[in-house]
Amino acid sequence: MNVKDILQETFAAISVNKARSGLTILGIVIGIGSVIAMISIGQGAQNSIESSIESIGSNLILIMPGAQRGTGIQVSAGRGSAQTLTQADAEGIQQNISLIKAVAPETSRRYQITAKGNNTNTQVVGTVADYLQVRNVQIDTGSFISEQNVRSLSKVVVLGPTVRDDLFGEGVNPIGQTIRINKVDFKVIGVTTSKGGTGFGSQDDIVFVPLSTAQRFLAGDDYLTTISVEAADKNSMSTVQQQITDLLLQKHNISNSQLADFQILNQQDIVQTASTVMNTMTILLASIAGISLIVGGIGIMNMMLTTVTERTREIGLRKAIGAKRKDISRQFLAESIVLTFFGGFLGIFLGWFISFFIKQFAGVSTSLSLFSIILAFGVSAAIGIVFGYYPAKRAASLNPIEALRYE
Repeated sequence: MNVKDILQETFAAISVNKARSGLTILGIVIGIGSVIAMISIGQGAQNSIESSIESIGSNLILIMPGAQRGTGIQVSAGRGSAQTLTQADAEGIQQNISLIKAVAPETSRRYQITAKGNNTNTQVVGTVADYLQVRNVQIDTGSFISEQNVRSLSKVVVLGPTVRDDLFGEGVNPIGQTIRINKVDFKVIGVTTSKGGTGFGSQDDIVFVPLSTAQRFLAGDDYLTTISVEAADKNSMSTVQQQITDLLLQKHNISNSQLADFQILNQQDIVQTASTVMNTMTILLASIAGISLIVGGIGIMNMMLTTVTERTREIGLRKAIGAKRKDISRQFLAESIVLTFFGGFLGIFLGWFISFFIKQFAGVSTSLSLFSIILAFGVSAAIGIVFGYYPAKRAASLNPIEALRYE
């Protein structure tokens, strides 16, 4: 039998019982569609998380207080909450590390903010002018904090768009207005451009004041909560991180790096960790959805075994007039593969539709990749071959005399 004859016989056999063939294909359609949808959701979430992390700055290295330890004491202050970083540390990094573009020390706490009878509780960041560059902040209206504001302890504030909307109303220009933070009046000089929420908290629900002003009038101390450093490029981030570690260990008189009273986070490491976690979740979701593919494959095998039983006399007649074992085997294997291929095509469309629907109406980011389509199509082809082989082999092994006698 040539390919044309096999295809004609295949479509004729499948068309005999359209309802049964359709229900068999449905299992493959649901399985393929589920796998593609789960992979697209996982990849979309991964891309969204990576984009959010990268939006907080370029080539960013974050230095934060660690668990402050003393002789015979393992932990005396929680990691991230100890007061171990100072302005002198930030200045030392700026002066002694060559492979960096800018350094932005900051002190950050939540305060109650009021203006014109409205109030909100949000993060107040005391920082310097370089924060604009280091943390990739852009100004929508007005201006950002200047070095002159820091030197003169100016009581000025830059609002995130969410805070602006909470205090003054959506879209209102608050430049020149006065707000009160911790019972201290501040003049609004700018509003930042919206960046959206990230795993580190919303970048819009935040306000900025001069570092010196925050330390003097709000925090009441000279300690820092974070030092943000922008490396010259991605290739130098590991080197800069090690140089900063060595410098701070020396400045803090710590000989054992295991006892460091600070911690350093590399933006690339954060992105890589997030990607690893999301890849694992994507594989898990796709594996769960893939169970339906196994069920669909079993459905195809069940249908083909039933078909072999129903067409026993036909098989005997074909063998009696000269059909070989390989002809019978190819015929039934072709029927199985056609069913799974057709189901695979419909499943790809279903997966695309689910991804599109979720993105448009559920607000969840999805990313449909060529890899997921090729993977799903390859799996459907494998299922057709694997689960169609046994029924095809069984049909080919029937004795023609016994098959002709079958009632």
